[in-house]
Amino acid sequence: MVCGVENKFTLNSRFYELENGELAVAFRTEDWHQSYPGRIHGGIAAAVLDELIGRAMCIGEPDMWGVTVELNVKYKKPIPTEADLKAVARITKISRKLFEGTGEIMLPDGTVAASAWGKYMKMPIEKISSREFTENEWFLIDEKNPDYLEI
Repeated sequence: MVCGVENKFTLNSRFYELENGELAVAFRTEDWHQSYPGRIHGGIAAAVLDELIGRAMCIGEPDMWGVTVELNVKYKKPIPTEADLKAVARITKISRKLFEGTGEIMLPDGTVAASAWGKYMKMPIEKISSREFTENEWFLIDEKNPDYLEI
């Protein structure tokens, strides 16, 4: 749903490592992501934030993935369908086995629509998935959208 590139119902997410050490994502919501008319389902917003925070660990430790232990999401504004959106996350605490992070989804006008805090277990890539999946699906960077880097 969030990071797949072969699923036609995906959010078409593109991830970017920012100069300040944060991870950002640009994604597109469609009508089929709807809960109430014109609004995406809250579970989709949670999935975006979960993916983004868990993936942020890879900036400092490229061979580690985050496996969700706990996720707390706060919904502040409706998130529209048929919209190009952005989100950003950062790691706030790291220990040997766990890490914590926060993230926000922003509306097109820059307003924070949802925020999250999460705790994740560090897991080596080999214990979760194959390198083929990692290379083909995990770090898809869209060089055609440089304006996004101005978060």
